[in-house]
Amino acid sequence: MIDLSLEAARIVVATALRTARERNLKPLAVVVYDARGALKCVEVEDGTSLRRAEIASGKANGALALGMGSRAIHARAEQQPYFVAAVTHLAGPAALVPVPGGVLIRNKDGRLLGAIGISGDTSDNDEICAVAGIEAAGLVAETGA
Repeated sequence: MIDLSLEAARIVVATALRTARERNLKPLAVVVYDARGALKCVEVEDGTSLRRAEIASGKANGALALGMGSRAIHARAEQQPYFVAAVTHLAGPAALVPVPGGVLIRNKDGRLLGAIGISGDTSDNDEICAVAGIEAAGLVAETGA
């Protein structure tokens, strides 16, 4: 069994940040966790607003906790607000952020390797950068779309 390597996590983060700079996005915070929820890699660009790393962490943690990209969690929050509120309460206030930007990382066979969370620009732009990073590492992104 091959887990998410530090090298792959670094590629994901570096590419996500490079994509943000190429698109002239606001400064980002990027957090990557492995499949068991252990922190693998984090980078926060100069100029990010306060708590962006915690928001990015909540996007990634939420994706891991519920087994779906945070775009799907966002849709579920609109359809079942009490469920997402209850899960947020159980997980803790910073452990689930139900907006796009939390993306599951899978290998080519579909096995879960981890998740990335990004915060700093619009949620859609955060997600675009996450997907670019995952694909650059030769892995598969699951946004929940």
